[in-house]
Amino acid sequence: MASAYIRVIQFFTAIAICLLAGLIGSVFTTPAIPTWYAALAKPALNPPAWVFGPVWTVLFILMGIALYIVWSKGWGQKKVQVAMAIFAVQLILNVLWSYLFFELQAPFFALLEIVLLWIAILMTVGAFYRVSVPAAALLVPYLLWVSFAAYLTYGIYALNP
Repeated sequence: MASAYIRVIQFFTAIAICLLAGLIGSVFTTPAIPTWYAALAKPALNPPAWVFGPVWTVLFILMGIALYIVWSKGWGQKKVQVAMAIFAVQLILNVLWSYLFFELQAPFFALLEIVLLWIAILMTVGAFYRVSVPAAALLVPYLLWVSFAAYLTYGIYALNP
């Protein structure tokens, strides 16, 4: 019974960690949306601003579930520790992108950073794959969305010299 309780706590903690990263990122993002971001020239395929919140919420929940799956395989395993450490790095890079792009209003630096984020996500997928294929698969939509975000970041940088 205690084991089931611990797993439930781990599950909600993993999701909460990811949603907290999203919340921190939104602190930088939200004030800039109606002002600075609204005034930018945007590339083709740029979705309406309201799309980003729901998409990111779903992605953070999927990331949390993936994190839980890996965590539940046992913290004592080296491959779990490595996977979770790489995951932590990419989560920090995720928040950093919001800071660079929206708070500092620096699309060039955000573009450089999103390349690092993309590499870190790819490394996370690989590390998660070694622990759990379903956990790795849950990160694929995140990787695809960040690929799209990189396109948008580049487009905004190129269109707004």
